[in-house]
Amino acid sequence: MFNFDVERYLTIQNGALSLKDEFDQVIDSVIEKGLENVFFVGTGGAAILMRPAEYILKTHSNLPVYTEISSELMLMDHQHLGEHSLVILPSLSGTTKETVEAAAFCKEKGAVTVSFVGHAATPLANGTDYTFVNYAADDTSCESFYIQSYLLAFRLMYMRNEFPVYQQFVEEMRHLPNALLTVKEAVEPQAAEFARKHKDTPYHILSGTGIDWGQTYYYGMCILEEMQWIKTRPVHASDFFHGTLELVEEDTSIILLKGEDRTRQLVERVERFAEHYSKEVTIFDTKEYPLEGISEGLRSLVSPIVFAALLERVSCHLEEQRNHPLTTRRYYKKVPF
Repeated sequence: MFNFDVERYLTIQNGALSLKDEFDQVIDSVIEKGLENVFFVGTGGAAILMRPAEYILKTHSNLPVYTEISSELMLMDHQHLGEHSLVILPSLSGTTKETVEAAAFCKEKGAVTVSFVGHAATPLANGTDYTFVNYAADDTSCESFYIQSYLLAFRLMYMRNEFPVYQQFVEEMRHLPNALLTVKEAVEPQAAEFARKHKDTPYHILSGTGIDWGQTYYYGMCILEEMQWIKTRPVHASDFFHGTLELVEEDTSIILLKGEDRTRQLVERVERFAEHYSKEVTIFDTKEYPLEGISEGLRSLVSPIVFAALLERVSCHLEEQRNHPLTTRRYYKKVPF
């Protein structure tokens, strides 16, 4: 694979999996003390990456769960945040100002705070009750954050007697890093061709749904816009027909992420429309990739992680074709805002 370090990738993702026992201890303790709800609180991409875990809890548990933006949470006077709340705060750098402030805010409310960071001894790591550290760079952080949030969500449901397949799924998750590596290898030709074809395309519509909507939104905003300066319109498949469809022309680039949960039919509806009116439809479908060691039940849950893995290959080739390093910024961490 082009510009890709296999051993580094496997080390990082297996590192996320290795945190399982620590997660178990923290979650078991929180459950024992009494838990009324869960908050995922973050800024930008880190917050968006918590959405699949939120979706899993919403569809498998009756435990109330909320995903909130750090800065807004501190202003909105959320009535469900309190001493029986568990708050998860992700930040790869561990220095995101708003999330560090939100951690202190949540602690003042009496909530139990947990941070996911890539570096120890950072302001966020030092400011939460519990800290989970797994080094990752931008090109590997999606999968790492997903894995950690899944381990946490699975344990929460298991301890509440809501997730009878817990032991099976946890064992299957151990196969995931190698399965994702196989996906990357398989998508490489399509990723390279997409980058060649669309290196000068100025605008893309991205659509997904269900558990995959967060990854759809993330890829448009945090990768194509932030890291490649390409204009995008991420739109939920259900909302596509309430505005965005009128932007579709023969040469409109439309990227569809087709996962395997029960909402897949909503993306297929967009696909039928898009392929009728545009000649530039790109489909990434997790069903096309075998995931060795992963059962059908878990496949439908890990599709956002699969998309993160395969879209990294697209990003890598776009970077090369456009001569635009993914680390190049005009404003982010360059100027005050």
